[in-house]
Amino acid sequence: MKKTLCIVVTVWFASSAQAYDGTHCKAPGNCWEPKPGYPAQVAGSKYDPKHDPAELNKQSESIKAMEIRNAKRVANLNKTGKFIYKVDDIK
Repeated sequence: MKKTLCIVVTVWFASSAQAYDGTHCKAPGNCWEPKPGYPAQVAGSKYDPKHDPAELNKQSESIKAMEIRNAKRVANLNKTGKFIYKVDDIK
């Protein structure tokens, strides 16, 4: 019984994996195609996320602040020979 069930499950998985090919490749490795009803170009469609520029700049602002803090840490390390992580503790 178990052996038969195992064979049936194996055949089912193998057939389901080969059942759908569905891709029409434009070039080797370029096989993306939109689902039915989804536009080929997202820009300008109802699926366009229209990101807020302020939200997009948050990461660049945090990176700039991180670089300033790291510069203070390195300057203190070069000056005193001790690495202090908390920038507020640097005199």
